[in-house]
Amino acid sequence: MGASTRALSLLLLGLLLAFFPGALGTNPGLVARITDKGLEYVAREGLVALQSELYRITLPDFTGDFKINHVGRGRYEFHSLNIRSCELLGSALTPIPGQGLSLSISDSFIWAQGKWKVRKSFLKLQGSFDVQVKGVTILVNLLLGSEPSGRPTVMTSSCSSHIRDVDVDISGDLGWLLNLFHSQIESKFRKILESEICEMVQKSVTSDLQPYLQTLPVTTEIDRFASIDYSLMEAPQATAQMLDVMLKAEFFNHHHRSPVAFLAPVMSLPEEHNRMVYFAISDYVFNTASLVYHEAGYLNFSITDDMVPPTSTIRLTTKSFRAFVPRLARQYPNMNLELQGALVSAPLLNFSPGNLSLAPQMEIEAFVLLPSSTKEPVFRLSVATNVSAMLTFNTSTSKLTGFLKPEEIRVELKESKFGVFNVELLEALLNYYILNTLYPEVNDKLTKGFPLPLLKHIQLYDPVLQIHKDFLFLGANIQYIRV
Repeated sequence: MGASTRALSLLLLGLLLAFFPGALGTNPGLVARITDKGLEYVAREGLVALQSELYRITLPDFTGDFKINHVGRGRYEFHSLNIRSCELLGSALTPIPGQGLSLSISDSFIWAQGKWKVRKSFLKLQGSFDVQVKGVTILVNLLLGSEPSGRPTVMTSSCSSHIRDVDVDISGDLGWLLNLFHSQIESKFRKILESEICEMVQKSVTSDLQPYLQTLPVTTEIDRFASIDYSLMEAPQATAQMLDVMLKAEFFNHHHRSPVAFLAPVMSLPEEHNRMVYFAISDYVFNTASLVYHEAGYLNFSITDDMVPPTSTIRLTTKSFRAFVPRLARQYPNMNLELQGALVSAPLLNFSPGNLSLAPQMEIEAFVLLPSSTKEPVFRLSVATNVSAMLTFNTSTSKLTGFLKPEEIRVELKESKFGVFNVELLEALLNYYILNTLYPEVNDKLTKGFPLPLLKHIQLYDPVLQIHKDFLFLGANIQYIRV
């Protein structure tokens, strides 16, 4: 990635400050907030990158005829002009409500070197010169938008550059040549350099920044079931100190996407400025994920006797059930049973201040495995439990990860073809399976996590997590990893 990419891509912090109209009346699943500290960081990083980019500017040669008292007529040439050093000192990045960002650079200077030639009749003179360009100011406005795919677009809506003063040092005692520079070349030099600076910025936006924005993961595949939609819903909301960016942040089955039956809640974000960026991640994000995995049958399970620990006092056989369901053992002697479980509905994650919880409900149906390879339903159970959840942020992968800690389950007999019976023994068996097999599988999935929408080479560090009503509030500082 070129320096121009670094200069302007950092203006967006990897947070996709684009404009993408969404449906009225819907709330975002995720709000990305850039604070004043974040804007300051971007301005500093952009300054460093723009400074290195200025060395690429090519200045033209200046030639022409002259007539000077005591010297006469002749022809001059100022050539091989190269920028040797530059220092961009002051910068500010300001949001423009309804448009995008404004980057201003001031109190800067450029030092250039070149060579000169003078021809008069048969006389040739030549030497070198230095030019110090002082008080350089640059003002760039970036207009942000989106293409039909939902990815962001960017263009330069305006650019202006101004030079306050130009000092020239010409080798040799040639005051007349210095006067020639100021009288015929200085104004051209100013105009060309100001134009070259803005042309460099505009080309960088088109050739470097816009392709870089295509690295935005608008749709990210999580696994064989699910993807997540990170398209932007509306224009960023700008204030004097921050920018809020609204993203859909909805999980969906990437094989067949269907509408979500519930809306994201309204999030009331706290006024925090200790970190450069904040992400308000609604319970909508997690609950659409739960919906996708539930509809895909990811949490469905079956238990057969060969899965029961050898030390268990109860087996999944009709013989083992003889003591508490005698009619079952008489009708189906010495046969194996199978328990099939499924969630009644997608469990919804509940956010309350400082706490995450959910209360999944399952139904488990028991079948007798007949010699004909068919299954005969014999009873149905209702299973409920309370689960506490913990969320963390992995800075090395930029992913949110989770862990579930369930309580013991509660089992209730819902239907039986062989009369009412005590489910305590089954409750112990189900507790063992669910706590030692089902939840570890779910937690293994949760430890893989899902990524936040960041542009390439943007890394978050020093995270802090807060749990509020209906949303998780993640604050972090940002760093651009130069490659």
